[in-house]
Order: sequence, then structure tokens, then C-alpha cells
Amino acid sequence: MRFVIVTGMSGAGKSTALKILEDEGYFCADNIPIPLVEKFAELSVMQENGHDRVALGLDVRSGMEIRKIQQVLERLVAREISYEILFLDAGDHVLLKRYKETRRSHPLARAGRIEEGIALERTVLQFLKEQADFIIDTSNLLTRELRSALEKIFVSSQEYHNIYITVLSFGFKYGIPADSDLVFDVRFLPNPFYVDDLKRKTGQDGEVQEFVMQTETARLFLEKLVDMIEFLLPNYVAEGKNQLVISIGCTGGQHRSVTLAEKLYERLGRHAEYGLRLEHREKKAWRV
Repeated sequence: MRFVIVTGMSGAGKSTALKILEDEGYFCADNIPIPLVEKFAELSVMQENGHDRVALGLDVRSGMEIRKIQQVLERLVAREISYEILFLDAGDHVLLKRYKETRRSHPLARAGRIEEGIALERTVLQFLKEQADFIIDTSNLLTRELRSALEKIFVSSQEYHNIYITVLSFGFKYGIPADSDLVFDVRFLPNPFYVDDLKRKTGQDGEVQEFVMQTETARLFLEKLVDMIEFLLPNYVAEGKNQLVISIGCTGGQHRSVTLAEKLYERLGRHAEYGLRLEHREKKAWRV
């Protein structure tokens, strides 16, 4: 029996997560009254509903009653009813943008500002985030990427650490990505832009990758970069970091940075315990 409590910040994707889990065969219930949670968990464990995988959505729509869930969780532990907590999070600016786009009111904002509701919600839900088994930051995630992460955790039961890595290529002439955690400059590598046959290709093309990676310097840089990232990741996880943006830049974000981002993404892909995505920021400006 697998019993999952899905919670997190309003607007961070809890409803989407529940739909994904339902698609994967979970029996899902959302926003039931807090006093009924214990009985719901008990019936689920007894399999009276015929389901061996259950997901329960809880959030601040219950108002300040959500704080009483702590006592419920303690009673579940005392009764040896096991559960997992999935916490969906996102940056305040992302949540605010989503609320403005949907024109919905925040459940804790009432007649006040949305920002105030978000701040209060963070305070109210902090105790659940601290107890969460899995934390997923959806600030930059597409629905398919969230689905992939949830399938990895709750369907395939793979080991998963609470960090999602974005490998991002960019061009310095367009500015450094504001959300970067780590920035690497690869403008020291040979530039395919000055080779007529490669100028209008990108780092996603094999010919460009071969040109960029032909030198010992490029290959050694990649090895050292991978080694450093693999050293940092478990330390970031231990610190509680949920999202890491690794930005790799060259002049225009078309050749060298794209090549190294592709190579780094490929190498990090062997670590199934981390969420991972690849993005090329300047793709719309590529000369193709």
C-alpha cells in the first residue's frame, strides 16, 4: 500500500500532480476536511476501497485548519500507517504571475494583495515542507517534465533526490540568464561561426559538436566540469537546494555553448536520481 499526501504552494501544480498520479493508477482525493484525513488513511490502508495506491491532496483551502494535520500525522505514525509527503513549490514571482494570468484569488489573500497571501501561505506550510519526502520546484517545469519526475518517483520507484537540474545554453551578447546558479564561459573554445560549412548549423548538429570537441582542451574542460557538478550535487541536496540552473555561454548561444550543454546533459543523464532538463535559450535566434 502506498499512501501519498500531495501538498504545497497554491499555484505550484498540486492539481496537475494529482491528475498525473490518477492517470498512473492512483486513487486520488482532494481537499477533504482535516478531521477526516485519519479515517481516510485508515480505510485506504485496509484497502476497503480496492486501491493499493492512494494520493490525497491537502492545501490551505482548509484555512488555518491545515495546521491540525500535524497531529493527524503523529497519530498515523503511532498507528504504524506509513505515508509519503510530496511538496510542490515555486518561486514567489512565478506564483504571482500564474495567479495574475488565471485571475484567481489566493485562498489566504481574501481582500488583500496576492503577495501577502503567498507570504502567509509559506509560513503556514513550512512545517509540511520540512517533513516532505519529495520536494519539486515547478518554477521552470513543463507539464511533461513534472510527469516524468512523478513517474520516476511514484511509478518506477526510482531513487530520487529533491533537486531539479536545468542545463541551459545562452549567448553572452543577449545577457547572462538571471536565474543562473552556476555560469560557465566557453568562449575560449574554437568558434564554428567562422567556418563557412558550420556557420549556419548549431551545437545540436554532429559536425559542429565534432569541431568544438576536437581539441584536448574541450574534452578536458568537459571532464572537469562533469566532475565538479557531480561533486556539488549531493552537497546541494544536503543543503536543501531544490533547483539548480547550470548556464553555459558563448558569444551567440548557437555553437559552443549548445555543444557543451548537450554533452553535459548527456553525461548527467546517467544519474537517474536527479530531475534533469536541457534548454537552449537563444534557439529562436539561431541562423538556421
